Amino acid sequence: MKFLDQAKVYVRSGDGGAGSVSFRREKFIEFGGPDGGDGGRGGDVWIETVAGLNTLIDYRYQQHFKAKTGTHGMGRNRNGAKGADVTLKVPAGTQVFAEDNETLLFDLTTIGERHRIAAGGNGGFGNAYFKSSVNQAPRHANPGLAGEELTIWLRLKLIADAGLIGLPNAGKSTFLASVTRARPKIADYPFTTLHPGLGVAKVDDGEFVIADIPGLIEGAHEGVGIGDRFLGHVERTSILLHLVSAMEEDVGQAFLTVHRELEAYGHGLAEKPTIVALSQVDTVLGEERDEKLAALAEASGVRPLALSSVSGEGMTDALRRMRAEIAGLNPPAGPADDAVLRKDDDGEWNGTADLGEGRGE
Repeated sequence: MKFLDQAKVYVRSGDGGAGSVSFRREKFIEFGGPDGGDGGRGGDVWIETVAGLNTLIDYRYQQHFKAKTGTHGMGRNRNGAKGADVTLKVPAGTQVFAEDNETLLFDLTTIGERHRIAAGGNGGFGNAYFKSSVNQAPRHANPGLAGEELTIWLRLKLIADAGLIGLPNAGKSTFLASVTRARPKIADYPFTTLHPGLGVAKVDDGEFVIADIPGLIEGAHEGVGIGDRFLGHVERTSILLHLVSAMEEDVGQAFLTVHRELEAYGHGLAEKPTIVALSQVDTVLGEERDEKLAALAEASGVRPLALSSVSGEGMTDALRRMRAEIAGLNPPAGPADDAVLRKDDDGEWNGTADLGEGRGE
């Protein structure tokens, strides 16, 4: 199944049915009077979150949704039936925006959540409604009211507990594949990952959801590379795991490049607790490994974890630390104790490095 996280949709609720102009005509009944029924209400347009969906791909092939018109009223005081509703089914985490793509209408985060987007028009009154002491035989009825029509934007932000960030080829997809049953595409060229992926990681007696997004490069907030359009998928996470590849020539600059893009993107991503880790450490040995760990520590201000998805080094410690942050538990004892970069109440970073360096601040 292809991944789609944004779609433009046109919706229209149903018009109300028209009222009926009718008079009772039966043998031996003189002056039967008006008996026109009311029109039915038009159908509504609803949006509902359902289980089993993680993409908006259905809305690539259909963008117009119209509810049914209410049935017209009929003689013998028969009222028209309500028009059939239309329900847009979306995955949890979907946001509904107005046509300007900025005004948030609904934010659907739980399965079964349901909202009405457009209300159907009211049905018109039949002529029986207008009968009075001074007008015994009204010969007019109301038409049904028109339904509502509007264009909306659907934007999906995956609901995950932890997010993976880093430059392309930092080992994010390999990490996801090694700790979950997800099977993302893995290759040794940049931008192998073209769309976000989800996986459920288990550690000790708990489990949590990890989101992997395409890599960021310098200028991503200006649309360079794939850009930062997928960063919305880690906005809802409790913690980020920032992977810096040990194969980078300058691991400190690699860390600052991604951190700068998070700050430029905004939406609180740069303020999220972030575990800093040197990935793919199986590719470097001895003194070179120690030098890169030291350089990353100097750039981030925290002691980074050393991870290898191939040998499994540091993987359990990272998962335990992530789960502790997600659950709000005390962090486990181990190498990850001081590997989390975060801001305090005064907006200061807990690390010793000046993260403003190299960010144009």
